[in-house]
Amino acid sequence: MSDSSIDVKYVANLARLDLNEEEIQDFTNQLNDIISFVKQLERVDTTNIEPTSHASAVVDVIREDKLRKGMGSDVALKNAPDQSNQQFKVTRVVE
Repeated sequence: MSDSSIDVKYVANLARLDLNEEEIQDFTNQLNDIISFVKQLERVDTTNIEPTSHASAVVDVIREDKLRKGMGSDVALKNAPDQSNQQFKVTRVVE
């Protein structure tokens, strides 16, 4: 039993998953493949590569918030099937 299969059993236990031996082996193989790939990435020479915080140069384009007149409570409640104290009244959904 390899170290990663112990980790798979431990994580499965934390997640309350009941895995059979075949599933544990499948996850172990997948985990070993991922670890192998990460080790391969660690060997890549990035000496002349400028660090980035994001792979894409695109940044979020967000509009500036602008204050605008909203509707009054009387308009908002006009079509409400039921209201109380200037609020929508709805049936209880949580017991």
